[in-house]
Amino acid sequence: MSKALVYILFIILVVGCGLLIGINNVPGEWYQALAKPSFNPPNWIFAPVWTALYVIIGFVGARAFLHHRETPMMRWWVTQMVFNFAWSPLFFGFQEIALALIVILALLISIIGFVVASFGRDRLSFLLFLPYLAWVAFASLLILSIFLMN
Repeated sequence: MSKALVYILFIILVVGCGLLIGINNVPGEWYQALAKPSFNPPNWIFAPVWTALYVIIGFVGARAFLHHRETPMMRWWVTQMVFNFAWSPLFFGFQEIALALIVILALLISIIGFVVASFGRDRLSFLLFLPYLAWVAFASLLILSIFLMN
């Protein structure tokens, strides 16, 4: 399989799964009724941000698969994907704020694990994951605030 095809497949898989999960776990009346902190972004921002992040995550996943398959980098990448894809169904689908908070903190830890593992091994992957790390750190603070306010 060509490297270009691996990149395309990873990006399609990650974006496609993210889109499918998003379509099936739309913020509804329950979410609208929650008390939220003043720094809660408008709802319209989440789809474009997550789409861009999923493209980056897919690209980085392909790099890890092609060049670092048997390393902690790949294991951290898979781990963060599991937590990433579990979060929306827990929060929006099952309306489990506490459990979603635990999962997003585990996601944050796994992203940090990936960043640390990639630092000396793959500088591009390290740099590309920094916006994702920043967004999930912000989202963790947001969910913690929602948890405390509700």
